[in-house]
Amino acid sequence: MIVRDLNEAKNTERHVFSDGWDSVRLLLKADGMGFSFHITTIHAGAELHMHYKNHLECVYCVDGTGSIEDLATGRLHPIRPGVMYALDKHDKHILRADADKPMVMACAFNPPVSGKEVHQADGSYALEDA
Repeated sequence: MIVRDLNEAKNTERHVFSDGWDSVRLLLKADGMGFSFHITTIHAGAELHMHYKNHLECVYCVDGTGSIEDLATGRLHPIRPGVMYALDKHDKHILRADADKPMVMACAFNPPVSGKEVHQADGSYALEDA
C-alpha cells in the first residue's frame, strides 16, 4: 500500500516548479502503478500551450476557474470545480487560468512520469527513454 500526504510531499523533490504552474507528483513511474498522479496548480492568469504527444492525461478541477481550448477545433471549454477533461487523442490545447485565483487540478498520466518532467518547447513531456 502506498500512502502519501500532499502537504508533506510539497517539501520534497516531488514538488516540481515551472513557468505558470507547479505540481506535486504523488505517484510516479517508480511506484509501479502504471500511471502517475499529480496535484497541479495552474497559477492565476497563466496561459499554457501544451501537447502531450507522448502521454494521455485525465484532469479533474478541484478549485479555481479557467478554460481549455482544443486547438484542432477551436472549441473553448470552461473549467470549474467538478469538471473533468481527458486528452484521449494527444490533443494540442491551451489551458488558461482566470486572473483572480489559481486552478488546482488532479491529474493522471499514462505512461507515468518519472518525476522531474517539465514541458518541452512543443508543450510535451519527453518519454523517459527519449
